[in-house]
Amino acid sequence: MSFYENHILPHLIGCACGAPQIMKQRSLLVPKAEGRVLEVGFGAGPNLEFYDPAKVSRVFALEPSEGMRRKAAAAIEACPVEVELIDLPGEEIPLDDDSVDTVVLTYTACTIPDVDAALAQMRRVLKPGGRLLFSEHGLAPDPGVQRWQKIIEPVWKPIGGGCHLTRRPDALIEAAGFSITDMTADYLPKSPKFASFNYAGAASLR
Repeated sequence: MSFYENHILPHLIGCACGAPQIMKQRSLLVPKAEGRVLEVGFGAGPNLEFYDPAKVSRVFALEPSEGMRRKAAAAIEACPVEVELIDLPGEEIPLDDDSVDTVVLTYTACTIPDVDAALAQMRRVLKPGGRLLFSEHGLAPDPGVQRWQKIIEPVWKPIGGGCHLTRRPDALIEAAGFSITDMTADYLPKSPKFASFNYAGAASLR
């Protein structure tokens, strides 16, 4: 891993993913998690403050970036829920089949190299009756914004740790064998439109 990826990128992502409009989305989504939770793309732990310790017994925190895991230490220390930090990417989830009640995916699907493989792994470990909770940015519905997303994406990806602007998280989730049970999709306020069309909701196993 390069110096940029290990020491600079974690701070940039931490700032972007900790913006007030993003934290608002986290605060609406994460309290819905229950039981044994797998969080894919844990980052510096911005979701931890929103887990309900009365509902969540354990969080398996999957995060392949050493820099992000280092930044997460303080949040883990302060969290009342037990957190197990796992140094692996989303394509390599080291949990048993049907072993978690909730999968949490927030602002991560855009950066996973093989997102289809990662979603297949999430489906594998999710128990029947469990839920995938997601909040992700992606392709906007407006042709003018889409055009700018496609122009900017090749430059944006290396700066943003592989972040894609033109993925459709809802379509990817459905293609992986989930059924989306509820979803909102809209631009986040006070954000550039090319990076702020947000898909948030829940999905169950099909």
